[in-house]
Amino acid sequence: MALETILLRLGRDGLSWPSAAKTAAGMSLISMLTMEAAQNVVDYHLTGGAVAFDSPAFWSAAVIAMSAGFLAPLPYNYLRLRKYGKACH
Repeated sequence: MALETILLRLGRDGLSWPSAAKTAAGMSLISMLTMEAAQNVVDYHLTGGAVAFDSPAFWSAAVIAMSAGFLAPLPYNYLRLRKYGKACH
């Protein structure tokens, strides 16, 4: 969040420090929490919290959990970008 705040302040957006921090918290924090929650829930459901680096099932669960973490915040991010008329590409 600190890096995003700095980029929003010093980048082309040129937001004030309070506005940059509020924007970073409003978008990234919620997105990150959603991503982490989805990953942890899926990982725990599939592995029971066991870490077995030598198990293919562990690595399969990791890929599935990462996919869930990627997909979970997409609706929120899309709506926030749409609200402010920004494109992500």
